[in-house]
This record gives sequence, structure tokens and C-alpha cells, in this order.
Amino acid sequence: MIPDRAAGLTDTVRALSEGEVSSRTLVEQTLARIEATQGSLNAFRIVRAEAALAEAERADRELAAGVRRPLLGAPVAVKDDMDVAGEPTAFGCPGAYPAVAEDGEAVRRLRAAGAVIVGKTNTCELGQWPFTEGPAFGATRNPWSTEHTPGGSSGGSAAAVAAGLVSAALGSDGAGSVRIPAAWTHLIGVKPQRGRVSTWPRGEAFHGITVNGTLARTVADAALLLDAASGNHAHDPHRPPAVDASAAVGRDPGRLRIALSLKPPFSAAPARLLPEVRARVVDLAERLAALGHTVEEADPPYGQIGLTFLPRATAGIAQYVAEAPFPHLLDPRTHGAARLGRLLGGPPLRAARRAETVLHRRVGGFFTTYDVVLAPTTAAPPPRIGAMARLSGFATDRAMIAACPYAWPWNVLGWPGVNVPAGFTPGGLPVGAQLLGPAHSEPLLLSLAAQLEAELRWHEIWPPKPATAESQAVQGRSAPTL
Repeated sequence: MIPDRAAGLTDTVRALSEGEVSSRTLVEQTLARIEATQGSLNAFRIVRAEAALAEAERADRELAAGVRRPLLGAPVAVKDDMDVAGEPTAFGCPGAYPAVAEDGEAVRRLRAAGAVIVGKTNTCELGQWPFTEGPAFGATRNPWSTEHTPGGSSGGSAAAVAAGLVSAALGSDGAGSVRIPAAWTHLIGVKPQRGRVSTWPRGEAFHGITVNGTLARTVADAALLLDAASGNHAHDPHRPPAVDASAAVGRDPGRLRIALSLKPPFSAAPARLLPEVRARVVDLAERLAALGHTVEEADPPYGQIGLTFLPRATAGIAQYVAEAPFPHLLDPRTHGAARLGRLLGGPPLRAARRAETVLHRRVGGFFTTYDVVLAPTTAAPPPRIGAMARLSGFATDRAMIAACPYAWPWNVLGWPGVNVPAGFTPGGLPVGAQLLGPAHSEPLLLSLAAQLEAELRWHEIWPPKPATAESQAVQGRSAPTL
């Protein structure tokens, strides 16, 4: 009988190394779960069934010969913006894209660790929006309520992990695109330090605001995948000092000074933290205080940081559109963003890059008083499927800022952030909170997240049941409050 849900990544690796299960069996079970839910969740753009089974058989031979690698034989998924040799990299765009010849660096490192890549998960067009829908693949749905989005742009990875199709997956985060879907699907989502996980063959994705990160149900699983994917291509421009994420999971974070930041950073459109999300984040702050940390309300001095984000984001979109083989198929909103990016891609972009040093100094000074920032990941719970589908570019931007005003400043700074589950709305929709730190602070953030996890046991709460083509997930069912 096929298990409804994948075991955690850490447990999977242990079971493989101890001979309790074969990689081929795990991959067969994973492929069956994906097939059963593709009609209801639609988490995957590409399923590598034949290739993954062959990779699993090779892993089994290595395991039988006594070879041990960090992820040997474990099935994982990656986002549709990452190069996997022999597969197209459409990045959510419509059209028949050609297969690429080589793995991207992050995928190469996963393979070197022994992982089996079962497929590429859905993302919105060029990763622009906090929903995962589009003409290229339809809508990806949230396992907690299939009427709602899992978020974006790493929504396919989040849906796959939250439903237990795979135990962990890579995503990418350019304005919260790992942390937002993690918040909306009750997962751990790690946005690491810029350069921690290579984005090669793009040395600086979206002019340095986008990084690759991990999604998993537990802190240990997210850290294990992060360690396996971390490292650099020889030509990467950012090469941060190495960290041992997994070792940090079992470490006492000590007694920390935590700033509870509820005020949205500067943005060009109104944003308001909804009461049902605020209550869950404040509950989390109270839990941290009960664990012995000092928690007080304080906001980082962001200033006009939003002015430095827009040129980098839109100029990045303009670059992708210029390379697209089927530009006429792209969303009109994508073309609008690209036009703005071409306007901002000269002096405004250079000024935005220069401003990063000033921002590091100003926001970095905040961490002489506080060790960690606790903030909402989003201002609202996940919207319904299609809520932003027919909006203009301007209206989409306003709706996006209203729902998700909190995550993007850490992309400008390039510093680490970790989403942790914060509980559920009265209607049963997941929401999350961010633990944010200064440069290279992944170990501290992960140790604090693991301390919370040991207290709250959020990983023991699953969606009501896996959504399958035969039996749709129960929609809108309320879930326990953490």
C-alpha cells in the first residue's frame, strides 16, 4: 500500500542508509502520489518518472555497496526556474522551451549529495507574484484548501511538500517567494544569505535580490536540504562563509533580544496587517517570551528601501523577457513590468545597487540592540484561486503589496530569513511569521526556529487528507490553532 504522505527528509535518509527501504520503492511511491494529486493540486510542471527511477536504481546499488552521501536515494523536487539537465527551464512561462544541457549549480550539488530529482514544480510567470497560476500550467492549489492558492512564486514546491508528495523541495525567493508559500501552507521556508545556494547559471538572479532556498515540514529537514544544496560555482559573485545549518538545529540559541515588528515597511500602496494574522504572530511572540527571550515591539529603520527594490526586480524581468523564445505568449502584466525595467535599468538600477551599502549599515545598526526580528510573513491569509487573475498590472501590484508587504526588504539586504508556522485563521487557513537576522545568521535563526518547533510541534499537524483526483481535499475545514 502506498503511504499517503512522504516521511521527513531526515527520517528518509536514515531509513535508506539502514536498509529499511529502497530508493526505488520511495521514488515509485512518490511518483504515485504525484500522479494521484496532479488533477487536484497541480504541483508539478515536469515529472521525471523514467529518469528518477533510473537514478533511484543507481542509488540503491551505491547503498548496497556501502556508499553513504547526505541525501543518497532520497526523492526531492526543485522549482521550474532551476536547470535540470535534459529538461526545459520555462520558469512558469507558456510555450515549448528547449531542454537544457547541464544542471544548474544548486541541482548539481543536490545530485552530488545523492538526491533523486523527481520533478520540477510549478511557479508563476517569471516568479513575479504571490500566487501560482498561469496559462502555461493552470492553477496550483493549496492542500489546506484547494479553493485557495498555496502562494508564490514557489507555490508548486510548497504544495508538494505540504501535501506530503515529497519530503522537501527547493524554491527561490526574490520578494518572499519561499517564505510566503511556506507561511500559507504551514511549512518551514528558509531564505538563506545571498550566495549561500548558488543561482548559477545566473550569477545574480534579478540583480541580486533572488536566492535559492528550502521548503520542508521540519527545521531539521529544511536545514539538511540547505546544507546539501549550499555552495558556489567558480564564477559566482557572492561567496559567503560556510555554515553548518544542520548542526545549528540542535543548538540552544541562548536568551535572545527579539524585536517584534508589526509595521509594514515602506511601500507605494496601502498595506494593513489583518487582525487574524496579527493575533497569531503576537501569540508566537508570547511563546518566545515564555521561552525566556526578551521580546519588545520595535521596527528596523527601513527608510525608503522600496525605492531600491523596484529597479532590481523590474530590470530582472526585462532581462528574462528579452531572452524568452515566445514573448507574444507572456502575460500583459509581464510586458508592463519589463517596460518599466527597461526604463529603470540604467542609472536608477546603479543607484539602487549603491544604496545597499547604506542600507546594510543603517539596518545593521538595529542588530546592535536586537538579535532577531520577528515579523509577519504576510499581512493576510492566502487568497482564493483566480483572485488576481484578471487584474491589470497596477491593480495586481496593489493587491500583492496589500497581502505581502513584509518579506521583500530582506531580499534587498541579501540577509537570511526563516518562515515558521504561526497557526491558522478561524477558517483554517495557515499563516506564518518570519525570523529575520543580519548577515550570515542562518545558524541562529534555525536554532531559534527549532526551539519553537520543539515547543509547538507544528510539524505534527497535516492538511485534513491528501488531495487526490478521486477525492478532493476538504475545503475550508478549520485546523487546530497553535
